[in-house]
Amino acid sequence: MGWLTAGADYEVSLERGKVIARNRQGRLLKGLPKALRDTDVVVGLRQLSEWLKRHEVSCRREVEQWMVRSLPVPTTVICEVWADEAWRTSLRDLVVVPIDGAGRWDTDRAGLLRDADPEKGLGVVDLDGESGRITAVQVVLPHPVRLPDLADLREFAADLGVRQETLQLFREVWALPESLDDRRRDLPRYAGARYKELRHVQARATSAGYRVQGGAASVRVWEDGVSMVASVWIGEGDPLYETETGPLYFTDPEGEAVALAAVGPVAWSEGMRMAANLHAGRVVDEDGERA
Repeated sequence: MGWLTAGADYEVSLERGKVIARNRQGRLLKGLPKALRDTDVVVGLRQLSEWLKRHEVSCRREVEQWMVRSLPVPTTVICEVWADEAWRTSLRDLVVVPIDGAGRWDTDRAGLLRDADPEKGLGVVDLDGESGRITAVQVVLPHPVRLPDLADLREFAADLGVRQETLQLFREVWALPESLDDRRRDLPRYAGARYKELRHVQARATSAGYRVQGGAASVRVWEDGVSMVASVWIGEGDPLYETETGPLYFTDPEGEAVALAAVGPVAWSEGMRMAANLHAGRVVDEDGERA
């Protein structure tokens, strides 16, 4: 952004979220002069910086929801938000797939998002490394488990030096097993992770974007228009008490437990991702082994 006048001798601006200052001669100062720290213009810039950080997080979470849900997104929406750096950073280099008039995904025309223009459509680098345009009315940002040849796509992106702000291609995924016991309604694979204090696992869950309520950490996933909640018991009561995580389980929109065999691939992957994340934060014993 440009420079703003701060008193008779200085100008201030924002650079990478930090307030910087220069003198009348245009020389950049190493630090912010004490006389400027509580001025209205500096306070305003700090408030703007805080808002921009919240805005960046909000954009990234919204785009992640589009991706996790594999929701159809109007091309015009992407074009309108592209001018905003926070939106653009969250969207850039994600794999986008055009949707035809019958609602089918045209994966042969998929590409890495590089540009968005209201008149020209979405600029992409296709999976052959060629630049092109997508002019479909809607596109989808697929969850990685729904992308065919994911390993090849990851290799292609790595060769191009792609770095996605919103994890898609390099998001941790767990493939749905080909066969599951119809009678099983929970998965103990990541259960038994011990935390010295309940508040530690609560903080880990919330910082990862999971909901904590009623003694459980959970994530809601929409798959083919139907919602399902993956949950892991983390404990309740005094936040200073020791706790241990329980098995992973899934519930339908009515809150009824769902058999593992009825869980979809996206819900399975996101549930396992949450359970593994909470398990990884467990305490380490004195001998170096995790409890």
